[in-house]
Parts: sequence; C-alpha cells; structure tokens
Amino acid sequence: MMKVNDPTTEREDLVNLYHRAFEEFGASALWSSKPVPDPTPADALAITHSLRVEGNLEARRLAEQIERLCHAAV
Repeated sequence: MMKVNDPTTEREDLVNLYHRAFEEFGASALWSSKPVPDPTPADALAITHSLRVEGNLEARRLAEQIERLCHAAV
C-alpha cells in the first residue's frame, strides 16, 4: 500500500508537472527558460512565475500545482 505523502511519488509528480509545463507552455510562457532533465523543487519553482505572467489560465493552474507540491515537501 502506498502512503499518501510518499516522497518518491511527490518527486515523480513534480518532475512530471515540470516536463508537462515545458511541453504545453514552453513556446508561449517558458520561452526564456531551458528545461533541465532532472529538475529539483527549486527548478520547478523557478518556472512558476513565467507560467503565471506569460501563460494562460491553464498555465496558471499548472503553476499552482507545482507550488503546492514544492511547498508540501517542506
């Protein structure tokens, strides 16, 4: 049985959301950023501002998901 707050699962979720951000919003919101292959929570938080400012509502929601995951790990 998997724990709800499993750090491995949270890390995988964060990496997936990070890569999804670049796949979906790279050209429109993250054009000034370069994706890293193995992002840390700091890497993920670094793109949330651009998602909010340069992106649409869906980009903002993705930024919020990334922030929640990063702050839950603290």
